[in-house]
Amino acid sequence: MEKKNIDWSSLDFGYMKTDKRFVSNYKNGAWDEGVLTEDDQVVITECAGVLQYSQSCFEGLKAYTTQDGRTVCFRPDLNAARMKDSCERLEMPVFPEDRWVQAVVDLVKANEAWVPPYGSGATLYIRPYMFGSSAVIGVKPAEEYQFRMFCTPVGPYFKGGAKPITIRVSDVDRAAPRGTGHIKAGLNYAMSLYNIVDAHNKGFDENMYLDPATRTYVEETGGANFLFVTKDNTVVTPKSGSILPSITRRSLIYVAEKYLGLKVEERPVALAEVPDFAECGLCGTAAVISPVGKIVDHGKEICLPSGMEKMGPVTQQLYETLTGIQMGRLEAPEGWIKEIC
Repeated sequence: MEKKNIDWSSLDFGYMKTDKRFVSNYKNGAWDEGVLTEDDQVVITECAGVLQYSQSCFEGLKAYTTQDGRTVCFRPDLNAARMKDSCERLEMPVFPEDRWVQAVVDLVKANEAWVPPYGSGATLYIRPYMFGSSAVIGVKPAEEYQFRMFCTPVGPYFKGGAKPITIRVSDVDRAAPRGTGHIKAGLNYAMSLYNIVDAHNKGFDENMYLDPATRTYVEETGGANFLFVTKDNTVVTPKSGSILPSITRRSLIYVAEKYLGLKVEERPVALAEVPDFAECGLCGTAAVISPVGKIVDHGKEICLPSGMEKMGPVTQQLYETLTGIQMGRLEAPEGWIKEIC
């Protein structure tokens, strides 16, 4: 299929309306068949559950053009499973996982002309989301829901390459103990907006959130999991019941162990041991890995040995291996790549 006439290399990480989006409605205890539509407008009652009590959740994944010209998605089954967990925690009906993955396939096929070409640095970002659509005035779950999925071509998260960022240790908690930190609920991100704007205003790129119970262990940032590398090249990721289970993080851990032969540890990471690490990165769908060069803990600077100029060597290996798998340059583990066309 002929691609859209777009300067792919100049794209930002932002929204651009594409041809089709998928919409399905839940009513009287069942989901309808769903439809691909050109209509990008959402019309709901002013008393909708999502507007009154923030009953919503979302996901994010990408479609790519591989080196050999195929259009693929990366592990969409895990996104479907994670959204199932989010829905169950928020008392929302689960959109069947097989239909969820098929909706991804149908959506990308319908917008194939918008999938950026291989080597452009751009990808097709896919945003599935669900919200309570019927009127709710008392505090309770909605009775009707809408599941939607749109896509948009996006440029690389970091123009000109990933330069190490500076983050601060936050005084604000991201999630409550035994709360909703482990699911991808819209309300979690709303809670972080004030703090990320404040961080930017004070010259920081992100916030390091600590565990809300003791404030002594590293959790995550507003939108990404942490990944550390020790001086003997062990890859360490924080473990906590209130951390969102990042698909990128899980994939990087597998890559570290199975492709690179590195030792991996998933365990609680105390803030006090952060100065002992050699490298640090933030991992997520948008950037894969964002290298961290400096962490500021209330005026005390923790400077990672990997520095402020480029990714550390292990982080770079992890990044190149995972993106190589995604783009078809390296053989993928079974089930990781969903071929679309």
